[in-house]
Amino acid sequence: MPRTLHEVVFVDGVRTPFGRAGDSGIYAQTRADDLVIKCIRELLRRHPELPKDRVGDVAVAATTQTGDQGLTIGRTAALLSGLPNTVPGYAVDRMCAGALTAVTTTASSIAFGAYDIAVAGGVEHMGHHPMGQGVDPNPRIVSERLVDPSALNMGMTAENIHDRYPQLTKERSDRYAEASQNKYAAALAAGNISPDLVSVATRHAELGWGLATADEPPRPGTTMEMLAALKTPFRKRGRVTAGNSAGLNDGATACILASEASAEELGLPIRMRLVTYGFAGVEPEVMGIGPVPATEKALANCGLSIDDIGLFELNEAFAVQVLAFLDHYGIPDDDPRVNLYGGAIAIGHPLASSGVRLMIQLARQFEANPQVRYGLTAMCIGIGMGASVIWENPHHADYRSSVDSDKVA
Repeated sequence: MPRTLHEVVFVDGVRTPFGRAGDSGIYAQTRADDLVIKCIRELLRRHPELPKDRVGDVAVAATTQTGDQGLTIGRTAALLSGLPNTVPGYAVDRMCAGALTAVTTTASSIAFGAYDIAVAGGVEHMGHHPMGQGVDPNPRIVSERLVDPSALNMGMTAENIHDRYPQLTKERSDRYAEASQNKYAAALAAGNISPDLVSVATRHAELGWGLATADEPPRPGTTMEMLAALKTPFRKRGRVTAGNSAGLNDGATACILASEASAEELGLPIRMRLVTYGFAGVEPEVMGIGPVPATEKALANCGLSIDDIGLFELNEAFAVQVLAFLDHYGIPDDDPRVNLYGGAIAIGHPLASSGVRLMIQLARQFEANPQVRYGLTAMCIGIGMGASVIWENPHHADYRSSVDSDKVA
């Protein structure tokens, strides 16, 4: 039987301020699930025009799904956010691309017609759940030489990219990192960061009550000299440092997705329209190159070229993996289309939550740049993968609503 395919739009997204993982971080004694619950509640508060019972599903990603990130966190977060108990939910894990995958999975369900509206997001409390805690990799992965042993250490995979592409020098990585800090500081001063943050009340047994209102990881005033002096923890005389990598962080994100028809029916804002997406696998020991083949897939899916992309939001797990992407496409390191508001090197990277953070920033940039028609959000993924999502700007002069012209497959 023929099916009507529905265009999917990004209605809105919010995130908590990102914190530094560890005992001194702002969320040291705050539950992980409470972070993403706060985001979902804020979305519902901002959009009273959305009937709660119209939400068809809630997908929440977490890389470590135990403790306060376990128990099918999408379902428990939905219940604790005030959604009716008739709204289902589930958990997602694709490591760093967890929230991004929550978006593409729920978007596909909307496109297929399974439901009209969904909430998708992610959370990672790396203070409570350090990367790799409790995992037990099958020893055959290494013993049968399926991957290089360095594939299980993300910092080593970044060093491997430096080895493979000698033109990607430490100096380039440091200069890119310095620029990320500066761009974030400028975006913050211009009022482009705070509107998408939801403040979080915190409680600490020794310090008492607090209120998290701003990102904790940024280091304003970072210089090349400061970056050059940092240790290279993954290899003696290496190139990857704490300064040209994202840190260990706590935080959460969430967004509302809808069919374009439902958004127009309910009067929900349309901040972006999904064009297509792609996922790809690569050699796990150089996982940082994953966004390249993922982007190739996404571009091929919709018939666009890299020249059609006017804004890029690339996750900065490591500066070198962003530089590998830029080099592949012949894009200058300081291209103004790339990470206009800074990236994870400054803001932080709470693993499974970061994909929606990229989308939130791209949506705001679309509003300020109506001349740009298409934008891209992409990220590398541990164990050798990449993800890429292409979006259309509804503020562009050539944008046309699909409501009267739904496609039939």
